[in-house]
Amino acid sequence: MSTTTTRGAARPAPAAVSPTRPRRGPRGSSTLAFWVFTGPFLIGLLVFVYIPIGWSLWLSFFEARFTVTPDKFVGLDNYRQMLENSNFTGALVTFTVFAALIVPLTWAVSLGLALMVNRLRFMRAFFRSVFFLPTACSYVAASLIWKMSLFSGVRFGLMNTVLGWFGIDNIAWLANPDPPWYWLVIVTARLWLQSGFYMILFLAALQNIPPELYEAAAIDGARPGWQTFRHITLPQLRATSTAVILLLLVAAYQAFDEFFNLLSKTTWGRPPLVELYYTALGQAQDYGAGSAGAVILTLLICLVTLLQGRFMGFGRRDEAK
Repeated sequence: MSTTTTRGAARPAPAAVSPTRPRRGPRGSSTLAFWVFTGPFLIGLLVFVYIPIGWSLWLSFFEARFTVTPDKFVGLDNYRQMLENSNFTGALVTFTVFAALIVPLTWAVSLGLALMVNRLRFMRAFFRSVFFLPTACSYVAASLIWKMSLFSGVRFGLMNTVLGWFGIDNIAWLANPDPPWYWLVIVTARLWLQSGFYMILFLAALQNIPPELYEAAAIDGARPGWQTFRHITLPQLRATSTAVILLLLVAAYQAFDEFFNLLSKTTWGRPPLVELYYTALGQAQDYGAGSAGAVILTLLICLVTLLQGRFMGFGRRDEAK
């Protein structure tokens, strides 16, 4: 007797597939891996940056002499004291002028070095390394070299030796503020230390300019040199120039090492950070006034950088042509 299968018979339901469980353990957890790699950095950023910033802001509203845990609230008295301090306000004005001098000078020297290195056809890596090498030098070491060897103020110093060849008497570069020869010492040291770093930024930007732009300009009759640089190279470097000027402005107001080592304990030519150093860590050890001065300096840097970004069009999208 043969058995026949009925077409209407219900088929057995497929077995339920159990959902795949996510892999457990350090290798399967992207969140855990993220915190493992970024946790130490975030902890260091919190402990050494954000907590000191918040503590300094808190101290600026208290009378904090010889202590960092004050209990006497003075409001804005520390800010008024610093704004009435002629040494501090004079340092702010002086270094606004210093920034107006050193920023365009460093920008021009860095861009000029980048243009020269970019045009080389051989040994480009060598000259790039030579110009960048001073960046690795310590500001303290460079200041001591400038002070003891180049601009020592005696007849054995390199600069006075060169001037002696032309019959010029020795110059006390760092001993007398009138005339302010010390600016030449500080500006040349800062140029030597900073120009190589910003040259690398400009060099990278120059190498990203499409060569088709220069070919089209040559077809249109543009002469190589100033016309090409003004109408093609310089506009293509606007974003890099804005970033470089921003970094130079911040670095100018944060100048400390070379001034502290070159000018020692002189009362003239002090930058704001050196003035705050003597206010907070000098004989008075007024941490409240020093913190208030740091807040004022920070606000001034923010204001100057915002104005510079506004003037240079930082963050502005290029208009579609």
